[in-house]
Amino acid sequence: MNIKNKWLSLAILLVQFSCQQNRSIQELGKVIAIKDSIRQVYAPDRRVARFDIDINYKDGRLKLSGESDQPEAVAILMDYLSTSDLKIDDKVTLLPDSSADQYPYAIVNNSVSNLRSEPRHSAELATQATLGTLLKVLKIAKEWYLVQTPDDYISWVDHGGVTLKTSEQIMNWQNTEKVIVTEVNATVYHEEITAQTISDVVLGNVLERMDDLDQYVIVRFPDGRIGRIEKSGVKDYESWLSSLGSSGELIEYYARQLMGTPYLWGGTSAKGMDCSGFTKTVYFMNGLVIPRDASQQINAGRVVDQSMSFDGLQKGDLLFFGKPATDSTKQKTTHVGLWLGNGEFIHASKRVRISSIDPASSNYDEFNKNRYLGSRRYLKNIEGNITDLRTRITLK
Repeated sequence: MNIKNKWLSLAILLVQFSCQQNRSIQELGKVIAIKDSIRQVYAPDRRVARFDIDINYKDGRLKLSGESDQPEAVAILMDYLSTSDLKIDDKVTLLPDSSADQYPYAIVNNSVSNLRSEPRHSAELATQATLGTLLKVLKIAKEWYLVQTPDDYISWVDHGGVTLKTSEQIMNWQNTEKVIVTEVNATVYHEEITAQTISDVVLGNVLERMDDLDQYVIVRFPDGRIGRIEKSGVKDYESWLSSLGSSGELIEYYARQLMGTPYLWGGTSAKGMDCSGFTKTVYFMNGLVIPRDASQQINAGRVVDQSMSFDGLQKGDLLFFGKPATDSTKQKTTHVGLWLGNGEFIHASKRVRISSIDPASSNYDEFNKNRYLGSRRYLKNIEGNITDLRTRITLK
């Protein structure tokens, strides 16, 4: 072969390689588009569902990595890829992963445990979970656990905040007698040493009941600690549940109990709470587990006050505030409060406080009135991601 023919052969090979590369790049683009479409269907809100999959093309192979708690979504993606001629390296991990095989659940062990966006103490406070809350464990990474709360929120908790449990231990715990804390704040003392504190507890905490004394209930924490708490601060959990007559009056009662609680981004307890953490806590004390954030709460329940005039609202309805949609932007819900009637609503802003939509009122809230987005009714309208505690929460 002369030099001219050699150069011609090389040019043909380069063209063929370039075409192959272009086809691979085009195919990669299609795969990524398909992946994004699947994510929009199965995991549009990363706070409650994960489809974190990276796709790259290297060395003639399509390389998939990442993790997801949506097995059906992953299966759809892999089915699509099976129809292509591409060679696949599948490194996608399904959650829960094997690290959670022995302990698929956990119970919150502190009066309030901080759940963070990343597995480190300096990470953003994503949300909180209170004592006695059941969590689904998705992954164990040394002293940090990726968990999912009953309202589906996914975040990280450190090992000191929870106690890992086997499936059998969870069943046993669910079947034990329990008490719920009905005071805003209380204290559990040592079973025998009068002045020694075991732990503080807050409104909505749930503990295992061990025994009754004259003025105290003997209780056990998920990690086995045993102490006593004054009977006046707790109620039998099952009796409390069965007697709940969820109503606007009960909503108002617990909302007012939390008056003055400081604002805390990510907070959901009497120690500190954000706006949606406040509404979440109040509704929990009315027997309902509701979505975590205001932008999620606005998608549950039934729409009321379609005229946007504050007419026809009932005590306990949720009022939402933020930025309305425009021709180029979507609606953005950033705040929520509870309607009390007579032009007033209660919300967590600076602290839990009462504001009014009446310009003549001393607590007139012009700022929020002007960014009102509408209202939702949850009582007797539990459409959407709302769970009645009386049906017993089952973790997916």
